[in-house]
Amino acid sequence: MSRRLIEISRALTERLRPLSFSTASHVYLPTDYARKPHEAYLKRFGKGPKRVLFLGMNPGPWGMAQTGVPFGEIPAVKDWMGIDEPVGKPDPEHPKRRIEGFACQRSEVSGRRLWGYFAEKYPQAEDFFAGHFVANYCPLVWMGETGANITPDKLPSSEMEPVEDACMEHLAKLLEILRPQYLIGVGAYAEAKLATAAEVVSSTATVGRVLHPSPASPAANRGWAEAAEKQLKAQGVLEG
Repeated sequence: MSRRLIEISRALTERLRPLSFSTASHVYLPTDYARKPHEAYLKRFGKGPKRVLFLGMNPGPWGMAQTGVPFGEIPAVKDWMGIDEPVGKPDPEHPKRRIEGFACQRSEVSGRRLWGYFAEKYPQAEDFFAGHFVANYCPLVWMGETGANITPDKLPSSEMEPVEDACMEHLAKLLEILRPQYLIGVGAYAEAKLATAAEVVSSTATVGRVLHPSPASPAANRGWAEAAEKQLKAQGVLEG
């Protein structure tokens, strides 16, 4: 099963690599230059059907952009998951958004919150991944001239159309492979993508969401773990 995840990831990467975007000065594709840790994640933790699939939007600059792992806060990936593989460089590389791989000293706050919560509940990563999996809808990172992040909704729809087609096809295949019972978007954007993909594959899984752990969210800053746990319990994902 993990082999199939690697196959569809490579196919998605090949479809996205040649695309160009007029409003982005730099575009990173970590499933390409950080392919080794990304595929180590898929190989190690993508085995067997999953009860719950969590889905994020696209890579953060200090997380998946560095490690190739969704919400890839470096200590979580390296110490909890046990993944520490060589990472290459995007070309061209933005001078304000250097890719240092596992040597990066910056913290991905969203990843620290998300993986920190799961690690607290499951001290052994294998126990979490036995029934759960975390993915991102799109592996691309867009930046402007200043290095500022550009979110997908700020890009021309004509340029995003091939991205959407490729990412939705990949997500639909992910649902067919993992056969999850719960589809949980990390934020409203990801929830909407899961709902669409569920329709595409006629999945009967429960679709829901948790608050996005971004530091830009005042609600998340007031206590993301507590809010997320309350939401997961209300949706039946967590018992008790």
